[in-house]
Amino acid sequence: MKILNIKGLLIISLLSILLFVIYSKFTKENQVLVEENLEINEENFTNSNLIKGIKYSSKDLKGNEYTITADEGEIDINNTNIIFLKNVTAYIRLIKNNEIIKISSNFGKYNTVSYDTIFSKKVNVDYINNNLTGDYLDFSMMNNLLIMSKNVIYTNPNNILKADVVELNTITKDTKIYMYNSAEKVEVKSKN
Repeated sequence: MKILNIKGLLIISLLSILLFVIYSKFTKENQVLVEENLEINEENFTNSNLIKGIKYSSKDLKGNEYTITADEGEIDINNTNIIFLKNVTAYIRLIKNNEIIKISSNFGKYNTVSYDTIFSKKVNVDYINNNLTGDYLDFSMMNNLLIMSKNVIYTNPNNILKADVVELNTITKDTKIYMYNSAEKVEVKSKN
């Protein structure tokens, strides 16, 4: 009987925390977010801060959609706005050209307030006929910016490019490529 009461108390506590987080998001002045959808079922709770089968969706004022899913996540006990994710897949649907950017990685760190996401380990980004792979990706929904770093390989139908950092504006498609040592050149190979 005590075990059922403890489990019930844990579920109620987690739901209270989630409601507080959702309430604080909607009361905070944030012009980027129009709507957000959080899908978590009660049976997905395995202990006080572990969640299985996570899906977050948000949309900015222009109608661009951001959806992120993960096999499981763990809420940071020091900051309940942060969720550490495993086996992550994200989609950015750009309404202007009806383009979809797909991001996948082994791990992620998602901020439920700012919607910023850091992807790590075997990060892969696919958009149009371009592909980016690397170790780390920092995505900012508010700034429409993807920053891929460490062991970056950029491929398109004509070229293979290796660099230290690639920045991509998801709206304008402006791309900046950097090397940590300015004396080094970006390595580009033709696929021909």
